[in-house]
Amino acid sequence: MALSSALSRRVLADQVKERILEGILSGHYPPDSRIIETQVARELGTSQAPVREALRGLEGLGFVEITPFRGARVRRPSRREIVEAYAVRSSLETLGARLAVPRMSDADIADLVGLFEAMLAAADRDDGHGVAEADARFHGRIIQLADNATLEKVWRSLEPFSRTFLTLAVPGADPHWSAHLHAPIVEALERRDADEVVAALQRHFDDVSDHMAGLWPDGAPVDTARSPGGEGTG
Repeated sequence: MALSSALSRRVLADQVKERILEGILSGHYPPDSRIIETQVARELGTSQAPVREALRGLEGLGFVEITPFRGARVRRPSRREIVEAYAVRSSLETLGARLAVPRMSDADIADLVGLFEAMLAAADRDDGHGVAEADARFHGRIIQLADNATLEKVWRSLEPFSRTFLTLAVPGADPHWSAHLHAPIVEALERRDADEVVAALQRHFDDVSDHMAGLWPDGAPVDTARSPGGEGTG
């Protein structure tokens, strides 16, 4: 019975952690904002204990910072961390593209084109988070089609950057720029040219990295032991 109770608490804490993470990635909890235990517990209809445990888990992953007597706040990663994460994503996604493109069916290509069109439609509505969601699904679909579980696991460890909410949350961010940046990738995919897709992805991440480096405020020191890329990663 004690084991069952412990497992139930753990499952509940994991569910709360996922809900808070969704709030961070959607922009409901922007960088530097506080996450109040009592408020989250009330919204989710639970006690504070699983919320507290969930926040500790998110702190270990680098999403939040917990300060005694001040509670939890969403951690703002440094410019260096973001640039480094995009460099890693570039390497992972170009590998994914080399594996995925030869496997893609007409329906797969159509799905990716549809996600690009969803980005454009969201940009026309000036919906930055809508662009970010379609963007994440677009890149995630390429990785999924690579059919390499290890690659996908490592790629998903960069979740904050996979969602690209950072790009769209900084002052001066332009959802139209973010959406249209994917056009060369889509054109290469439609030609089923793996080398061209790889080159387009590399240019994509170079452009995004340069853009972020110019826009993202960098007031916080780099914490290499605990970055938002995942537990213990840089």
